[in-house]
Amino acid sequence: MRRLIATAIASSTAKKIAFPRGIGRGSASAARAFSCYREKLRAGLQLHHSLRYDTVIYLSQQMELFGISHDLYSFTVLLHCLCRCSRLSLALSLLGKMMKLGFYPSIVTLGSLLHGFCLRNRFHEALSLLDSMAKSGYEPNAVIYNTLIDGLCKNGHLNNALEVFNMMEDQRDLVTYNTLLTGLCCSGRWDEASRLLRDMMNKRINPDVVTFTSLIDAIAKAGNLSEAQELYKEMIQAASVDPPNTVTYNSLINGLCMQGHLYHAKRTFDLMPSKGCFPNVVTYNTLINGFCKYRSVDYAMKLFQRMSLEGLVGDTFTYNTLIQGYCQVGELGAALNVFSLMVSCRVTPDIITHCILLHGFCVNGEIENALAKFDDMRRSEKCIGVVPYNIMIHGLCKADRVEKAWELFCELPFQGVKPDARTYTTMILGLCKNGPRREADELFRKMKQDGIICQLNGP
Repeated sequence: MRRLIATAIASSTAKKIAFPRGIGRGSASAARAFSCYREKLRAGLQLHHSLRYDTVIYLSQQMELFGISHDLYSFTVLLHCLCRCSRLSLALSLLGKMMKLGFYPSIVTLGSLLHGFCLRNRFHEALSLLDSMAKSGYEPNAVIYNTLIDGLCKNGHLNNALEVFNMMEDQRDLVTYNTLLTGLCCSGRWDEASRLLRDMMNKRINPDVVTFTSLIDAIAKAGNLSEAQELYKEMIQAASVDPPNTVTYNSLINGLCMQGHLYHAKRTFDLMPSKGCFPNVVTYNTLINGFCKYRSVDYAMKLFQRMSLEGLVGDTFTYNTLIQGYCQVGELGAALNVFSLMVSCRVTPDIITHCILLHGFCVNGEIENALAKFDDMRRSEKCIGVVPYNIMIHGLCKADRVEKAWELFCELPFQGVKPDARTYTTMILGLCKNGPRREADELFRKMKQDGIICQLNGP
């Protein structure tokens, strides 16, 4: 594949949107009002990167309250926002309303609806919509095809994505190839990725920074670090390709950390500023996680401090990683200090944060602190789920407090929590070791009745 890239280096137009044909009740004031709202809708749509879809929906409702009629443009904007907010039922109702009023959807309108289906993983409807579009005389453009291929690839439906790719014929562009290459590489389908890359070169579509970064990321995650580094070198030497960006370096650093090559990961990290790239939160999180994984938590903490000095704000993942790192090396005091810092910096702890601390208390023999933490979790959360119970039951059984573990197990149904295979197995082993064998046998029978044995013996 590397040689193919080295060799590579040596839309259909959508139908135009119909704009206003008539405004509301025909008055000049209504016309001015419509113009005003239409511009606000346009401005609202341009704020999509700030997730201001709710504002656009609100403005649309205000239009209707003032008796101002929609046109195809405003209908399309509203439908786009409803789809991006995953309010597909309302979007479909709006589409029906449009058609009843004599506004037939444009290719852009239908593209928004198809994107909405993809966001909700409703690919059967998305594929059906694509088929209906072709039968109704619409010609899907590259954007629509690429949207569908992207959604299918991200959800592992690669065969369906390839079928859509084959339908595109002459509409394939760089985005199409990059999306499919990423999907194939992430799934380990290297031979197909090589063929696709060859097809890309035959079409005279040269790889760009996204192509290289996608390949480096997939190859590094697969453990082929030498191949990933060779691609990185070729990317630097290629005159027709933009230089590596922060995402490229993040992919390399992640691959190196996954393989335990922390020294080389740190060298790559230090190299970034000289190449015009600066580490972001993802870069720091990746490196911090790598050092914590290999029990170099103090160095991970130094990275966190450097991150703060550079004006980057750690997120929940950053703090969770450090807390877990300290718990794994038995430094519970340091873990609790990080937790306190997290709260004081107004980074909200999630259920994973609490479970990490709970597990840390149990593993390090601080059962009373674990029970206090568990009770605090139950008071603050409506439903904490089965994972905290599994941690606590395991910790209590390990500390020979089987009666308390059994008490927690028995309260599961009253808390609306369903035990899983781990819950049953932990409790049965605890009862066999330190409890009444009769209760262990009864629990084993109940486990079979719940079908948990089939899950354990399944693939």
